[in-house]
Parts: sequence; C-alpha cells; structure tokens
Amino acid sequence: MTSAADRPILFLDVDGPLIPFVSPGGPLRAAVSDSSASLDQGNPLLDRLDPEIGARLLALSCHLVWATTWMEDANEAVAPRLGLPKLRVMEWPDSGADDGPRGLHWKTRPLVEWADGRPFIWVDDEISAMDRVWVSAQHPGASLLHRVDPTKGLMDADFSALAAWLSTEAPTSG
Repeated sequence: MTSAADRPILFLDVDGPLIPFVSPGGPLRAAVSDSSASLDQGNPLLDRLDPEIGARLLALSCHLVWATTWMEDANEAVAPRLGLPKLRVMEWPDSGADDGPRGLHWKTRPLVEWADGRPFIWVDDEISAMDRVWVSAQHPGASLLHRVDPTKGLMDADFSALAAWLSTEAPTSG
C-alpha cells in the first residue's frame, strides 16, 4: 500500500464543487464567490452541502487539501458537516494574481508550486483551458484539473472521473 506521503493531493474548492449555486429543486440564486470565506456556520448556503460527499472524498485515498479562500473557515464550517477531519489549508500569496499568461487562474501557479512534482487533482468550478495548458507545461507529475458544474456541485460522474484517473495515473501498490 502507498504511504500517505505518496498519495496524490486533491486540492478542493468549496463554492461550486461542495456548495452548488443552485439549491436542490430550486431556482438559481446569486452565486457566492470564494470571497465568502468569512461566512459562519449559520449561513444558509451551508445547508446545500451533501453530508455524503465527505465519505466519498475520503474513499478516494488522496491527501485532501482545502484550495479555497474560505481558508481555515473550511475546517470550521464545512469539514464537520461533511464528516471530514481537519484538512491542510492552501495559503494563498498576497500578490501574483496577474502573474502568468492571460486567462490563467490565480490559484494555478500556487497549487503547482505546493504540489512540487507530486501527482494532484484540482477540483474547482473555475478551471479553464489555459490552466490545463499551463499545468501540463509546468508540472512534471501527473495531474487532473477537474472542472465541476457549479450549479450542481460534485456528482456521481465527477467521482467516477476522479476514481478513474486515480486508478490509471496514481495506482496504489499492494
């Protein structure tokens, strides 16, 4: 079995992937941006979290890392509702948002630097073709940039795609 240090990293965004911008059976509401990091546990959008997703994420056998501007609030408000342990939190640089080619997401460069060559998955609703091209050119390890439909959040098809990538790109040894 692969040690925890050898497992791929799964960088996880909150708004969109975990908190869909449409409530189940309801109309589209104003989208919440990642700048909502200061939201507390009383926020009604947290009711959109599917408590079963935590177990499904843990079953992927990845090193889960929050990649959201919720920062530590993700551990306080989101993780308990999903049954997740406290996760490491990606620290974002204060500057450099405009570094890189036009269309490169401001998270892309810091995620690649943090991964430091290790295989990783990035789950977000704002991943673009430019991010994929840049990561392919700059990251020596395997990577999957998985864009989630922000109106639905993580669905069965998303988990199937993540598991399929893990089985081919980062298999565990027995």
